[in-house]
Amino acid sequence: MFFTTRSNNYDRLEGGLGPGRTSRKVAWKKFAMGGAVLIGLVWFLGPRSSVDLIPDLPPPGLEDAFPPIVHIPSTTTSSPSEDDADKTPATSPSSQPTLVPISPETDPDLLKTVHCTVPHSPDLPLVQYALMIDAGSTGSRIHIYKFHNCGPSPTFEYEVFRMTQPGLSQYVGFPATAAESLDPLLDEAMTVVPQSLRKCTPVAVKATAGLRFLGPKQSDDIINAVHQHILDKYPFPFPEKDGVVIMDGKDEGVYAWITVNYLLNTIRGDSPKDASPYAVLDLGGGSTQIVFEPEFGDEKADEGLKEGEHKYELEFGGAKRVLYQHSYLGYGLKSARASVHRVVQFMDSLRPGKNGVIDSMRMIHNPCLAQGTVKKVEIPMGEDDSVTVTMTGSDVGSFEACNRVLELVMAKDDVCELKPCSFNGVYQPSLMDAFPTGKTLLLSYFYDRVTPLLTADLSPDHPQPPMSISTIATLARQVCAGKTSWTEYWGEYPEVMDELEGRPEWCLDLSFQHALLVLGYEFGDAREVQLGKRIEGTELGWCLGATIAMVGGGLRCRV
Repeated sequence: MFFTTRSNNYDRLEGGLGPGRTSRKVAWKKFAMGGAVLIGLVWFLGPRSSVDLIPDLPPPGLEDAFPPIVHIPSTTTSSPSEDDADKTPATSPSSQPTLVPISPETDPDLLKTVHCTVPHSPDLPLVQYALMIDAGSTGSRIHIYKFHNCGPSPTFEYEVFRMTQPGLSQYVGFPATAAESLDPLLDEAMTVVPQSLRKCTPVAVKATAGLRFLGPKQSDDIINAVHQHILDKYPFPFPEKDGVVIMDGKDEGVYAWITVNYLLNTIRGDSPKDASPYAVLDLGGGSTQIVFEPEFGDEKADEGLKEGEHKYELEFGGAKRVLYQHSYLGYGLKSARASVHRVVQFMDSLRPGKNGVIDSMRMIHNPCLAQGTVKKVEIPMGEDDSVTVTMTGSDVGSFEACNRVLELVMAKDDVCELKPCSFNGVYQPSLMDAFPTGKTLLLSYFYDRVTPLLTADLSPDHPQPPMSISTIATLARQVCAGKTSWTEYWGEYPEVMDELEGRPEWCLDLSFQHALLVLGYEFGDAREVQLGKRIEGTELGWCLGATIAMVGGGLRCRV
């Protein structure tokens, strides 16, 4: 049987367009041409310094497609690798109770729960497990969740998390190999889930940005191979629909919003009546999402949330909610890097005597790399062609100069067909009007890039102190200024120095995050936000929210 991977928005996403946009691709060359003079005069004509070339290692081939699974000794996780695009962070208020038991190691009986002795409904088991595989752009991760049925709906107890690399999208042309790459994750589930419950433990595989970028035929081949492989080798049932799919970007954001606010106890049936849900901003490698519940006072009631795919009506915890959501495919951290490098290379090709020709032997000065650093960058030249160039931050790298490049990448002046817009021509109600004082939680790459530089002794399982968005700009200035600046601010932290020296794009990453929040979403620099990774050992992101929806849909067992 053929299992389609397309959601309603698949064709738009496949073409590089976010949900709700008109059918047009962003012509980055047009924006680059328009801004060439603006940026070029600032940093192309400045003094240059000589920098030794530092070659990157070649990308791994299929011979490296089966690295050992990354084992994490407890249910809490360490941060996956630097280019892991879909990591999920968290924060939690001190009032959030610890869930007991918190791991299989402290669970007195995997078949029972400490919360009750009989289920709320005789038709349900006392406990049940569910498996969610996040097939991200650079790796696949399994979340093994335990729930109990002491109440009218399944209640989350704890999770076990494991990951492996690379992601499914790296197996183009080898769908069977792609399917087999998930075996270490599913084998882990076989060790956690009691044998008597395996045939009633649903499994879902949801691919995100990585497979969205592949063509329909290539992604469908991988999705079908994964579905059949799990069906043939493992006892776990698939849910009635959407067992193995490419997830719509809007669902990714909304599920992350559910996860965060479920764990922070702002949307559950037992949540305090005055609890206000957090806005959730998730930054992955290939895409970024924003989800919040707009507030329209009486004077703004006539405006409300306009109709469109950005509008997401949700019934959860006994309440009906109307959310604003949008997923920007092509504005994840890795995609933003690629866009910046293309703009910089294109502008360099406009210099006198270049005539638009790429010289792979010549050093290209890039203001979004930290001063004194060098990076080999692959520039796409067509569908199946690319050229590798060497870029350097030289003495031109700086937060301010990088921001001028990011103004082009963000397409802030794109046509706004439905006003008001955030960036890239996308409708978004003003956060100043519709979410003026609400709390905001930043996930994934936001956490991974900012928290190492704060140097505070903070646990990822506990709340990070609120900080102003201007803190990100301050960190970006310090990082972009190069090693002398690093030594001044982080000289006593050798692990931070090692990270900065090994990653020239940290300057770009921080500058882009600030631009996304301030230039893109139009938060004020003084606005406070929180960073997070986990809540009481539970990874944040979309997985728990999607799993809660899956187990709440009824129990379906394999014969």
